[in-house]
Amino acid sequence: MKRFTSIAALTAFMLTTAACGSDSPKSSDSAAPATGGAETTQVSDSTGPTDSTTTGDTTGDIDTGDVPQAIISLSPTHTEILFAIGAGDQVIAVDDQSNYPAEALDKPHDLSGYEPNVEAIAALHPDLVIVADDFNDLSGQLGQLGIAVWSGPSPTSFDDVYAQIEQLGAVTGHVGDAAEVVSKMQTDIATIVSDTPKVDGATYYHELDNTLYSVTSNTFIGQVYGLFGLQNIADGAVPGNDYPQLNAEYVISANPNLIFLADSKCCQQTPETVAGRPGWNTIEAVQHGGVVAMDDDLASRWGPRLVDYISEVAKAVTNLAGSKV
Repeated sequence: MKRFTSIAALTAFMLTTAACGSDSPKSSDSAAPATGGAETTQVSDSTGPTDSTTTGDTTGDIDTGDVPQAIISLSPTHTEILFAIGAGDQVIAVDDQSNYPAEALDKPHDLSGYEPNVEAIAALHPDLVIVADDFNDLSGQLGQLGIAVWSGPSPTSFDDVYAQIEQLGAVTGHVGDAAEVVSKMQTDIATIVSDTPKVDGATYYHELDNTLYSVTSNTFIGQVYGLFGLQNIADGAVPGNDYPQLNAEYVISANPNLIFLADSKCCQQTPETVAGRPGWNTIEAVQHGGVVAMDDDLASRWGPRLVDYISEVAKAVTNLAGSKV
């Protein structure tokens, strides 16, 4: 079984970028709270310290002898990306949260991405392990065993999303497929946004869980709503905190036009449960059908199905525009 024998051999294949954030164990924004400056996507193996990629383009032909043929993905987002770019056959196992596409569940899927077991991972003899965040210094531990690790933290921009897809395409030998996925995402998103009517002054509340944690416009998911010109009621609620915990009085007073529930699975929240909260029946979103139960997975992942999430937001905005006529 082929392995990456050096950091250079692996990173030579990678399209590079600065990418930020993390896959969060909390059902949250596509990212856990940002820690400040941009982090770089990383690959490491046993030949030396972690090598952070630098901005540049991959050129020349890929040496297929070094392309990993036994990949473990410990990140649901990156599992989706791997299958979307045609690298599914190279995946030998995924983590216990990777539930899409259906083919991913045909692989062993009992590994933990949040509390990774080095012995269990090594027992599968992977060429490459994909993670969102390097929990418990997994890269260092696996590096001692000669197993490479690719890290793709959660994004702060759409460019970060596209760059990660392209990087994985380069790493796995699917450069062209990855480029096609990115191009289609860009085209589809542009079409959805251009076809969606704008509602001046429309406000929204994005709910991470039923304790009323939310996100600001500075987060990646906030930027998704920003595509449609929506104003975020959480902005400035807790100065300096992009993942503020709001309270019911604040949300009721802000009176958002739209409420997006990113906790429909984890917390079983629905338009009906929201309407039943004390005082929430006075909110415009509740009164006029503007409470939208979103798929938690789509709300917390940043792979190709990001287009589906944007499409759901577009439907909600379109419905809101219709109600204003």
